[in-house]
Amino acid sequence: MSNSSSITQFLLLAFADTRELQLLHFWLFLGIYLAALLANGLIITAVACDHRLHTPMNFFLFNLSLLDLGSISTTVPKAMANSLWDTRAISYPGCAAQAFLFLFLTSAEYFLLTVMAYDRYVAICKPLHYGTLLGSRACVHMAAAAWGSGFLNAVLHTANTFSVPLCQGNAVDQFFCEIPQILKLSCSDAYLREVGVLVVGVFLVFGCFVFIVLSYGQIFRAVLRIPSEQGQHKAFSTCLPHLAVVSLFISTAMFAYLKPPSMSSPSLDLLVAVRYSVVPPAVNPLIYSMRTMRSRMP
Repeated sequence: MSNSSSITQFLLLAFADTRELQLLHFWLFLGIYLAALLANGLIITAVACDHRLHTPMNFFLFNLSLLDLGSISTTVPKAMANSLWDTRAISYPGCAAQAFLFLFLTSAEYFLLTVMAYDRYVAICKPLHYGTLLGSRACVHMAAAAWGSGFLNAVLHTANTFSVPLCQGNAVDQFFCEIPQILKLSCSDAYLREVGVLVVGVFLVFGCFVFIVLSYGQIFRAVLRIPSEQGQHKAFSTCLPHLAVVSLFISTAMFAYLKPPSMSSPSLDLLVAVRYSVVPPAVNPLIYSMRTMRSRMP
């Protein structure tokens, strides 16, 4: 048995054992990473430089792209380096930093998607008050609240997780450092220290989920009251990108953390991890790019 004071590094899960598959994984992840950098970078540049895109929704989209860039840059480069150099090691401080940054950025993204649901609710249900309720100052405050909430959530969980004794070795059953996987290495009695923090996190996540569902319930009711079919289609199309991103984010997270143990296997867990950590930052810009291009049209 080992303890956290004697652990200087962790061993991450390898994608493949053969050199050929390791290099294939490197080039595949390199392509996805460069595509995510390019797509998110284009959205950030377009929103920052084009004054016609200085709207509340595009401001939130700007923040979403920043979070996606940070999220994929936290996990993918290290996985690529490990495959290229045929190693599994990550230092203890590096693992803690990776776990903190990933939770910080994904939590902030979830809170930001909740704010964006409110933006769509006001735009569809209270259009006459849109400029008042979502002025520039209000947008900055809401975005700052999303970033700040994600930061505090990550500090709380990371500090608590890396303070518990680890008795199950240093092999992490994931291709990046993630708090649930680190907790699996903890002593059975020490794991109880994280339960209280997890309960608070679950209530927070569930509260945001309920808010998003209620917001879209009101949006659908308002859209169905629009007399013309063209008006209904136009109103709904403004919500479709956000709804798609939220659905992708929540569905992958729910499947990853709520699937029954009987469905768990190393290959499936690895595939699911790639889906919720790598795919969204690469796909989100594609979903929103259509709306951004349409909004640039005169």
